[in-house]
Amino acid sequence: MRNLIVIGASAGGIPAINTVINELPSELDAAVLVVMHVSQKSNSTTIAAGFQRHTALVCSVAKDGALLKKGHLFVAPPGQHLLVKNDRLKLTNGPHENKYRPSIDVLFRSAAVNYGHRTIGIILTGLFEDGTSGMHAIKSSGGICIVQDPVEAQFSDMPLSVLNKIKVDYLARLSKIPEIITEIINLPLPPAKPIPRELQIEAEITEKMMSDLDDMKKIGEHSDFVCPDCGGGLWALKNDPVHRYRCHTGHVFTEKLLHDLQDQKIEESIWVSLRMLEEKENLLLLMTKRNNGNGQSEVSGFKDDRLSNIQKHIASLKALLKVLNQDLHNPPPKMDQ
Repeated sequence: MRNLIVIGASAGGIPAINTVINELPSELDAAVLVVMHVSQKSNSTTIAAGFQRHTALVCSVAKDGALLKKGHLFVAPPGQHLLVKNDRLKLTNGPHENKYRPSIDVLFRSAAVNYGHRTIGIILTGLFEDGTSGMHAIKSSGGICIVQDPVEAQFSDMPLSVLNKIKVDYLARLSKIPEIITEIINLPLPPAKPIPRELQIEAEITEKMMSDLDDMKKIGEHSDFVCPDCGGGLWALKNDPVHRYRCHTGHVFTEKLLHDLQDQKIEESIWVSLRMLEEKENLLLLMTKRNNGNGQSEVSGFKDDRLSNIQKHIASLKALLKVLNQDLHNPPPKMDQ
């Protein structure tokens, strides 16, 4: 097997992948691995069967320990990361990266570390930034990077993220990508490059589903932020154009995703505070009504003051929630770089 082709897609990915694999020959001297962001309840067997109707490649769901074969396409099952090692597939239930499992970054990074200049990475339509760091890993290891033209992508976030942060080898419409793949495989392999040590360490952490402080110190610097999933300290990863953060448990977030999750956590906290204040308001109303009935006017007056203060706090929190929602749905314009 000469090359390993890894494809990442999210929203709109199935028709895009169908177009890419439609013209690939059965004798392709490469294996193809696919990671898509789909519902955890999706049927991966159905997805693989759908791909099979559009290609001469042999399509199946990735199985742990399966041997990579040229002319075969393997689909990552929902809820499991897909990696490669020693010409075999590896599935893990490790922590989510960028809130995804399977993660495109995980597959691309694993491919880059294990296949280096023999890796061909392809990013297609999709939302958010998963795949950009993985494509950087492929490029840093001597592999080839192909990105769908965002102009034709159903969702342009993922292609644009890669293009904004990495110098790719090919920017192409879907219909041209099969031709590009065939051309690459018929050309001499690009020069081999040393695999960056930090990529090797991060790939090992993902594969083993564990890390230690010595590993984290080699690939990152401790930040002032905490993991929104488990509360652990976050490490800012070095030499990464996406600016990612990794916790000791293994959760990984891009800077933008971390920012968005912090907004969500703030909103959740305000809703909890609002609920508690409204419960307090209802209890004071009940107590005031009972005291008034018993002729305890002094106690009722004190409770009326507290009730008024609580109602002011409730109004303030509701106003703050309104402002937060406006900020979330109307983000500030991007500044020129």
